Amino acid sequence: MADDNELVFLPLGGVGEIGMNMALYGYGPADARTWMMVDCGITFAHESLPGVDVIFPDTRFIEEERANLAGIVLTHAHEDHYGAVLELWPRLEKQVFATRFTAGLLAAKAEGMQGAPKVPVTVVGQGDRVTVGPFEVEYVALSHSIPEPNALAIRTPLGTVIHSGDWKIDAEPGVGKAIDLPRLAEIGREGVRALICDSTNALREGRSRSEAEVAKALKEVVAAAPGRVAVTLFSSNVARIRAVGEAARAAGRSVVVVGRSLWRMIDVATECGYLGDLTFLEEEAYKDLPRQNLVLLCTGSQGESRAALARIAGGDHRHIDLTKGDTVIFSSRTIPGNERAVNTVINQLCDKGVRIITDREAPIHTSGHPCRDELRELYGLLKPEVAVPVHGEALHLTRHAELARILGVPEVMLAENGKMVRLAPGPAEIIDEAPVGVLYRDGDLIVDPDESGVRERRKLSFAGAVFVSLLLDSKGNIIADPDVAVIGLPDTDDVGEPFRAIVFDAVENAIHSIPRSRRRDPDLVGEAARRAARAAVLERWGKKTHVVVMASIV
Repeated sequence: MADDNELVFLPLGGVGEIGMNMALYGYGPADARTWMMVDCGITFAHESLPGVDVIFPDTRFIEEERANLAGIVLTHAHEDHYGAVLELWPRLEKQVFATRFTAGLLAAKAEGMQGAPKVPVTVVGQGDRVTVGPFEVEYVALSHSIPEPNALAIRTPLGTVIHSGDWKIDAEPGVGKAIDLPRLAEIGREGVRALICDSTNALREGRSRSEAEVAKALKEVVAAAPGRVAVTLFSSNVARIRAVGEAARAAGRSVVVVGRSLWRMIDVATECGYLGDLTFLEEEAYKDLPRQNLVLLCTGSQGESRAALARIAGGDHRHIDLTKGDTVIFSSRTIPGNERAVNTVINQLCDKGVRIITDREAPIHTSGHPCRDELRELYGLLKPEVAVPVHGEALHLTRHAELARILGVPEVMLAENGKMVRLAPGPAEIIDEAPVGVLYRDGDLIVDPDESGVRERRKLSFAGAVFVSLLLDSKGNIIADPDVAVIGLPDTDDVGEPFRAIVFDAVENAIHSIPRSRRRDPDLVGEAARRAARAAVLERWGKKTHVVVMASIV
C-alpha cells in the first residue's frame, strides 16, 4: 500500500573508506522495494594483498534483488565511481546512465578489455532529467578534477535527495561547466529531504584552490625552466592536461605524452571538445625535439613501478631520459600508502641532477573535493533536513557530521556500509542491514577473499614454503629418499647447515618413528612429516614456514 512506502539509502561501499563507491536508493514497501544504484567503483589493492589487482564492493545483496533494480546511475568517470562497471555488470545486467564523457571513457576501457560485456548506456546531459523506476534523477553540474561531474537530485513522492558525488566550488574549472550554484539554490528552495555528501576534505578549513590558479602557476614554472620539463599528474584530470598543453604552447614547447592511460583520456577529451586545438605528440617525437622545446606529460605520479616516470627515473625507458638541468613537476598529491614509491622515484631523479617541484614549492596542484567553507556554502544553499556524510574514513565522516550539526541540520546520520537508512517518512534512522564486503580481481578472476588464496600468499611472503614428496610401499617402507624443495627460506641456518638437509633429516626421523604397520596410512605419514619439517625450521630459523607434504602409498 502507498502508506507503506519508504525511501531508503543503503551504501555498499564508500562509507568509512575513500574509494569503492556504490550506493543504493530504495523506494516502496519493505517487502517490494525498487532499487537504483548510484556509482559502481573500485579501490586499488595494497601491499598486504599480494597478487590482487583491484577491489570491488560485494554485490550479493543487489544480485539477489536484481529483478527490482531499475538502473545504474554514474555521477562521473573516476575509477572509484565507475571503474567496476565492466566487471560487475554481468552480475546485474541493467541500464547504465552516464554523461557523454563518462560513457566515452567506459567505451574506451571496454575496447582494451578482452571479453568486455556490451553495456547498454543511456547518455545524459548535465542539467537533464531521467526516470529510473520510481526515481526522477536530475543531473546537476558540479566542479571536480574530471570533466562532467554531477550531483544527482533524486526526486520521489517522499522528498528529494541530493547525492553530491565528488565536488568542489570552482568558478573556473578549466574545462566544462562550472558548478551550477544557482540551480542548487533553486533545488534548496524547493525543499531537500536529505543530502548525501562528500567528506574527503571535511578536516580542512578554507576552500580548495581553483584550477585557474594551478594553470597560472604551471605556466610560470614551465616558462622559467631551462631544460626539459616533465609533468606528472592524475591521468583523469583533463583540466590539468589542458593547462600543461597551454603552458607549453606559451613557452614555445611541444608536449610529448608518455603513458597509455593519458592517451585514452586525451582521446576521449578531444572527442568531447575539452582540449581545443592543442596538439599532443607520441613519445617517438622526443628524440627530434631540442631540450628547451620539450614538455613531457607522464603517467606515474604515485610512483607506480610500471608507469612512465618510474621507468624514466630508473633509466630503463626505451625512448626517454632526464638529466641534470631538467625539471620534473609533480602536479598531484601523494595518496596515503604511496609515499615510499613516490620518494623512490624522486630520489632517483635527484641523483640524476633533476630539479623536483611539488605543491610545496608552487601552487601546482589542487584537490577536487570541498573544504569546510565550501561545505558550509552548499549546506546554506540546500538547507537539507537530513545530512548523511559519505566518501571518507571514520574521522572525515565524524568531522563532517559535527559541521552539519553546527550548521543547524535537524538530523545527522552516521552510516556504515551495509546499514540501511530510512530517509522518509518519519525521522531518519537505521532500519536494517545488508551483507557487505569486497571482491578481488585476481588476474582474470573475480573472487571472494576467502577463496582467493591471498591469505596463503601473505604467509609465503613472510616465511616461505617447504614442499616434501614421499613414496612408501604397502608394507610402510620408504621407496626412495624424500624429495624436498625449499622456497623463500635462507640457504642455511646460523651454523651453516642447509635448510633442505634440515628438513630432509626431520622428515626421515618422523617417518621412522611411526610403527611400520601404521605407515600404510598416507594421511598419518604426511601429517607427521609436515609437523616435523615445520618444527625443525622453527627451531633453526624462528619462523613458522608453510609446509606441504604429498605422501603416496604404491
